[in-house]
Amino acid sequence: MKKIIVITFFTSLFITCTEQNNSTKKNSKDKEIAKKVESLIGKMTLDEKIAEMTQDAPANERLGIPYMKYGEALHGLWLVLDYYGNTTVYPQAIAAASTWEPELVKKMASQTAIEARALGVTHVYSPNLDVISGDPRYGRVEESYGEDPYLVSRMGVAFIQGLQGMGDEQFDENHVMATAKHFIGYPENRRGINGGFSDMSERRLREVYLPPFEAAIKEAKVGSVMPGHQDYNGVPNHMNTWLLKDILRDELGFDGFIVSDNNDIARLGTMHFIAETRTKSAILGLKAGVDMDLVIGKNEKLAAYNSKVLKDTITKNPELEKYIDKATSRILTAKYKLGLFDSEPKEIDTKTVYAGKKEHQDFSYEMAKKAIILLKNDNNVLPLDLSKIKSLAVIGPNAHEDRPKKGTYSLLGGYSGLPPFYVSALDGIKAKVGDKVKINYAKGCDLLSNSKAGFPAAISAAKKSDAVILVIGGSRRTGGEGADRDNLDLYGVQKELVKAIHKTGKPVIAVLINGRPLSINYVAENIPSILETWYLGMRSGDAIADAIFGDVNPGGKLTVSFPRSVGQVPVTYLERPDFIGSGKGLYKDSDKSPLFPFGFGLSYTTFKYSTPKFENATIATDGNTTVSVDVTNTGERAGDEVVQMYVRDDFASVGRYNKMLKGFERISLQPGETKTVTFKLGFDELNILNQQMKKVLEPGTFTISVGASSLEKDLQKATLIVK
Repeated sequence: MKKIIVITFFTSLFITCTEQNNSTKKNSKDKEIAKKVESLIGKMTLDEKIAEMTQDAPANERLGIPYMKYGEALHGLWLVLDYYGNTTVYPQAIAAASTWEPELVKKMASQTAIEARALGVTHVYSPNLDVISGDPRYGRVEESYGEDPYLVSRMGVAFIQGLQGMGDEQFDENHVMATAKHFIGYPENRRGINGGFSDMSERRLREVYLPPFEAAIKEAKVGSVMPGHQDYNGVPNHMNTWLLKDILRDELGFDGFIVSDNNDIARLGTMHFIAETRTKSAILGLKAGVDMDLVIGKNEKLAAYNSKVLKDTITKNPELEKYIDKATSRILTAKYKLGLFDSEPKEIDTKTVYAGKKEHQDFSYEMAKKAIILLKNDNNVLPLDLSKIKSLAVIGPNAHEDRPKKGTYSLLGGYSGLPPFYVSALDGIKAKVGDKVKINYAKGCDLLSNSKAGFPAAISAAKKSDAVILVIGGSRRTGGEGADRDNLDLYGVQKELVKAIHKTGKPVIAVLINGRPLSINYVAENIPSILETWYLGMRSGDAIADAIFGDVNPGGKLTVSFPRSVGQVPVTYLERPDFIGSGKGLYKDSDKSPLFPFGFGLSYTTFKYSTPKFENATIATDGNTTVSVDVTNTGERAGDEVVQMYVRDDFASVGRYNKMLKGFERISLQPGETKTVTFKLGFDELNILNQQMKKVLEPGTFTISVGASSLEKDLQKATLIVK
């Protein structure tokens, strides 16, 4: 026992010393960089300083200031405007989150960083830390990790750590600088449109939208932040000193640089109609602390941070130059941290360089398999048994997509590069069955057309097949940034196609490829098996085929709720105990519950949960405990389960959400196997914001729920007492 204590003591001492040494090294390096930046600022002309304050400022040959190349990295690298190809495309953010495995997201980001560096990119505009408000009319649902702040925080931290590196590896030759966006509350708009105006309480801001950014800054040390297009209660984000200075910098401790969203400094005049001139817009942005003006395409009429707009005003008002100095200093600091001053830029031909690797492609495939969600499987239609079918119909507008002549595949989702190849659902199924099963393919209809001319061929294909794979949903043409909708039904005549195929009487499996939740009531009521796949990346079809034929047992879970109709939005599990939230309120003529809820996902096997048990069922307000649950695979197949923990303070000084996710873990279980999952419970998991907007842990009882989804029937509960 004494030996164990001694070993533990020296282990703790070693860890503490290592952390202190790393901190000392970092502080020393930061001071060294600060001196270099201060010296450089003293040598720069006003024109040179202002020139630094754009997203693609050219190299300054006179002073040896390097160029910092930017790109997008949401689910693989995309060089904006000038280049699409030869990079790995991973599952879109909403699909990556559906794995409920942050470590996968971290590895994806680290691989993306390697590809970025291979193409000279060192600063990227990712990740998207917006928490979806429950309104899928908004097209950018696919870019986020979901509707829960804790889940978005965990995925966001993992992404940033993978992209930037941590400790001695941070910003080294294999990592790049991330940008957390959009600060803040971007999806909280009143009409479900991109950049729409919003009004929200400070409580909502702090409980739902701020946690992912707080985690990104305090845990992952994110290097850059991007404000959103919109305003916060009447004050545009790009001139909002309360948001950008008081909260972001002073409260959260952010010390990186702030880059505007596209054209948003100038939009203080052209969209928000606050500043009469671009010069006034620029001064408002500078004073609020926006360091870099992002104007993709370098349209001079939209640029605010340039000498033509700013120089005369700064020269006449020298006291304003301190804002220029501060912004330029932060940008130069980033360039030093990235090692750009210490390396020669290499010549890169983006048309011939292949940045991706087979290892990265294979990992994209692994992620895709873990992201698939089984929404319905009546009578165990899935998985299909290859030995029992001779023919299979593959039907639908999303079953296949040819390589585009320009741009990239629409079935990869927004912010996608062009991979060297894309495996469609049709391709994957054909490769899986080989010559064992005859494939009858018919498109049926176009996604963006109301023509039913393809219906007869699709019906014929279904009738001469033993089963039907119906691949439907949306694409980048129907969703994504700037593609908001006032209708959440299947686009075009897809619903009519589903009805026509259903009438053939053949077993039908619906495969959804889409970027937002859809009101698929007819599909949910009539089609026996449904797979939600979102956008699974360049190996989509291989993963889909694996799930259909049982080589993969779907284990993904929804991170956003599905509405029954557009009139029901917002739909989210984050409800307060009003009449609707308590279960007493009803829409007059419809079911108020979601079609499919947050955290939901089935499996080809079944799982049983034990009653949760506490290490200590009573703790002090400054104490900690754990809650554990046994999960058993009670079926006949190996499978994955995502164990979720929700917390509610039963009686408190302010209103709360009915429950909030505070822990999750994905586990793999063989048939008959049992595993124990344990979650920590303490101040971080149990605190609330009191009436003074301070985080406190109030004494009382707490309901701790552990289970398979946010649905009450899927949760096992226990009561924790805090004294």
